[in-house]
Amino acid sequence: MSFNIKEELSNILSSEKVKENEPLSHYTFTKTGGNADYLVLPTTYEEVQNLVKYTNEQNIPFTILGNGSNLIVRDGGIRGVVLVLTQMDSITLEDKKIIAQSGATIIDTSRYALAHHLTGLEFACGIPGTVGGAVYMNAGAYGGEVKDVLVSALVLTPDGVLKTLRNEELELEYRSSIIPKENLLVLEATFELREGEVDQIQAKMDELTYLRESKQPLEYPSCGSVFKRPPGLFAGKLIQDSGLQGKTIGGVQVSTKHAGFMVNVNNGTATDYLNLIEFVQNTVHEKFGVMLETEVKVIGEYLESETK
Repeated sequence: MSFNIKEELSNILSSEKVKENEPLSHYTFTKTGGNADYLVLPTTYEEVQNLVKYTNEQNIPFTILGNGSNLIVRDGGIRGVVLVLTQMDSITLEDKKIIAQSGATIIDTSRYALAHHLTGLEFACGIPGTVGGAVYMNAGAYGGEVKDVLVSALVLTPDGVLKTLRNEELELEYRSSIIPKENLLVLEATFELREGEVDQIQAKMDELTYLRESKQPLEYPSCGSVFKRPPGLFAGKLIQDSGLQGKTIGGVQVSTKHAGFMVNVNNGTATDYLNLIEFVQNTVHEKFGVMLETEVKVIGEYLESETK
């Protein structure tokens, strides 16, 4: 990359929206991760389109970060350009449909629904991701999931073309969608909700918030739920029954509050997270014959010392 990428990125955006050699630990919920060569914070769809086209033309690696909630970035960081859409966070209402840009949090979107007396998004009141991330993985909690209320999503194809995909075209299944399979970028989502009683909506959100706060280790940095639910089982219970609560590698620990979570208790690294994940997977597999599959997404490069 001998040409001046920062200067060219600054022409597409503006210099204050481009950061060079930026620590990704500032952008992840685990507070871990190496540096991005270049991190960009666009505010318009046109800027995103131009960024995608530019990186394609110059053959520069391009990564979408979201808000870093259900994510581990390896300690070697990410090469090329890292896109963070958290500046694109508008939420608007058309009839009973909420249109939210991908950088808006799904929590804020559920609160917006409450403010407009709309029911259907209560389940999302404690999911700490963006709308884009929620569509990407068909996020869900407490019996609800995105596919129940999503009408469509505006996406950007790898060659920079805007496209609207309907719910059924998104192939929304348990923690999966067509988005990663076709390397699409979610720019906004439209949710169709129903009129409801504001007191009932608030009561449901209060109940779910209480359940989340009482059961999840929110006092520490974490990547959220680490593993997918095995068919007919619960990952947290398998980990707990394996005697792994409190197990610590480096600065990362299997939460003593909820075994499905791993928390950064003492300046842990992404490598600590990955080593603990592998240890838990192997232990559970030995004891119960179940190989836990990660729900958390892992991206980025290994440190040079780890590849030798």
